[in-house]
Amino acid sequence: MTTDMGRTQQLTKHEARQRLEHERNSRLAQLRAIEDSAPHADRGLQDAQTAAIQRVLEEIDAAGSRLADGSYGTCVNCRTAIPVERLEILPYVRFCVSCQQQA
Repeated sequence: MTTDMGRTQQLTKHEARQRLEHERNSRLAQLRAIEDSAPHADRGLQDAQTAAIQRVLEEIDAAGSRLADGSYGTCVNCRTAIPVERLEILPYVRFCVSCQQQA
């Protein structure tokens, strides 16, 4: 299936891997920035930010596992295909929009 522009409605493994790697690198850079601001920042805020970034890194790792086992791009709840537009924005997303709203 293609769009009007001819774009295939699926990310290739290569594209997905690249997007996940970009997300991982961005989050690791955020962690470094938090560490660098340690002497001047609120410790509670830093801990909350670090925990949130760690959760996203776990989601990225889980998406990498789904990519490896062939289930990437499929909602883990209802097993429908996650729209490519959603995966382009959040390449580590586990749920379609409908299931995400229910979670």
